[in-house]
Amino acid sequence: MNMSLYMDDILLFGTPINIISKIKLFLESKFEMKDMNETSVILRVKVIRKVYSILLFQEQYTEKLFKKFDFYDFRSLNTRYDPMSKLKQKI
Repeated sequence: MNMSLYMDDILLFGTPINIISKIKLFLESKFEMKDMNETSVILRVKVIRKVYSILLFQEQYTEKLFKKFDFYDFRSLNTRYDPMSKLKQKI
């Protein structure tokens, strides 16, 4: 179960749904709030919900920054990446 709070916006996500519902009821008893249901964008991050995952995209925000600093017309560059590589924690 996770909760993200930004000023006056709260994003609850997790499982099981009955725990989320209980938290929402508790918060509603303490604060004036309204349920906006599932989000599609929060803090300029696009949220796409899949069956077993949640995808987060910052493409809109990145494009806005590129345009702001006049980097939007640059060519893309392919970067080699081995999808089988494993990240290791440095001790």
